[in-house]
Amino acid sequence: MKSVSMSGSLRGNVGKKDARIQRKNGFIPCVMYGGKEQFTFTVDVKQFQHIIYTPEVKYAAMELNGKTYNAIIQDAQYHPISGDILHVDFLEVSDDKPITIGIPIAVTGTSPGVLRGGKLVKKVRKLKVKGLLKNIPEQINVPIDELDIADNVKVCDLSVNNLTIVEPENKIVVTVSATRNMEAATE
Repeated sequence: MKSVSMSGSLRGNVGKKDARIQRKNGFIPCVMYGGKEQFTFTVDVKQFQHIIYTPEVKYAAMELNGKTYNAIIQDAQYHPISGDILHVDFLEVSDDKPITIGIPIAVTGTSPGVLRGGKLVKKVRKLKVKGLLKNIPEQINVPIDELDIADNVKVCDLSVNNLTIVEPENKIVVTVSATRNMEAATE
């Protein structure tokens, strides 16, 4: 999993009024928890381009007061109309403690069902996995080489090294469905 370097400055004042002033100046109020202590800080809004507005899953190498912490985004709050970031919660990650995070899926191979006119449907975009930060991949590969029409790949069909998939085993990840044109041709 890739990392993004970010730097923040600790907040002296905490509250709505201070948060509003920080946002007006181009900074996002943040909090980091999960470690030995909790930090409230601000980060320049431009630094979130490479960690939030991307389809890839990345962790932040957050620098606060000259010390670097590894953290993942636990939650982000957005303005309901403009979509601007209002607040971000970070979860501090240690090397020996497992984390749960959503990893995007990537379809690999060519399906015989799709070649015959079927439609490939991704039922999920991400799967939640649990494991150590060093073992988390950038994506989970889902092979579709053996999928014919009306076949699917479920969570129980997938395996990821050194990780546990935290999803129901019967959840469908990818399926090949028949199209209307194909159904009309068979009739």
